[in-house]
Amino acid sequence: MAAATGREPKEEDMSVRALVVDPSAPAAVRLAEVPDPVPGPGQVLVDVSHASLNYGDLNDARSGRVPVGAVLGSDAAGAVVQAAADGTGPAVGTQVVALTSGAFAERVAIDVGALAGIPKNLEPAQAVALPVAGVAALRSLRAAGLGPGKRVLITGASGGVGRFAVQLAARAGAHVIASVGSATRREGLAEAGAGEVLIGLEGLQRPVDVVIDSVGGPQLVAAWNLLAPGGSVQSVGWTSGEPAVFPPYATVGPAKSLTSFVIEGDAGADLAVLTELAAEGAVTVEIGWQGSWDRFNEAAEALRGRRIPGKAVLEVARGELHAPIPSPQD
Repeated sequence: MAAATGREPKEEDMSVRALVVDPSAPAAVRLAEVPDPVPGPGQVLVDVSHASLNYGDLNDARSGRVPVGAVLGSDAAGAVVQAAADGTGPAVGTQVVALTSGAFAERVAIDVGALAGIPKNLEPAQAVALPVAGVAALRSLRAAGLGPGKRVLITGASGGVGRFAVQLAARAGAHVIASVGSATRREGLAEAGAGEVLIGLEGLQRPVDVVIDSVGGPQLVAAWNLLAPGGSVQSVGWTSGEPAVFPPYATVGPAKSLTSFVIEGDAGADLAVLTELAAEGAVTVEIGWQGSWDRFNEAAEALRGRRIPGKAVLEVARGELHAPIPSPQD
């Protein structure tokens, strides 16, 4: 059995380091020791080398959606060190990327349906940027009815979901309109496939068929007003933190839809598509910040301040638990 599952548990495997929710910490997250995960029959054990930080992770840490003391995170990449006991999934030694809860740990038990192998010509640091942001972009465009010739508005286009959505929509033959918050956030979006790059929605007058919105607030209302009959708004995020107030009768008229979005079900098949596209160069992964997870607070502050174009990637530094994560001001 040892050969089939990879390795037997060892004494030193009784605990691993992880980033856990702690409301008293500067970014509501701290490094801690947690029990070594015990995989179920349809799970593999993965030694994590990289993780990706999403805006939603920061909200999860403060909102109570992830309990105090629980491991944070959704995006992980690393090597399989124990294969699934039921014989499914990748073999020991396979480099994988996954969308799984509790991803910010040195070792994670992951459902085989939640992961995909990393192609040999794709770095784990690039692959780990794909799960939440890439799958959200792919599935929201699919749900909105993406097709050739459609006018697609993507708000928050300089962020993780936005940049992937721009590329995927352009690849599908759509006319892509990328909306960003400031001139400094425009860089690279035209090269990614955007036919127009706007600050806010300034100058946009013609109707659009699809909106992928990650900003919320007044901009969501404005995007709704720009939507053509039969069109769809997919609400994938709310980085503005502002309320969206629709004027009377704004939702009365020709049929169009505003749909809430969340990633549900196994992401493995979509991750396989995205990693292949990235390996081929058909989708470019932009990493705006990369460093040790000991610098989590620095990455979190930069992400909240919208100073990161693309994705923030954490390198999982192994070793004994030591001082708390320093804040950026320390």
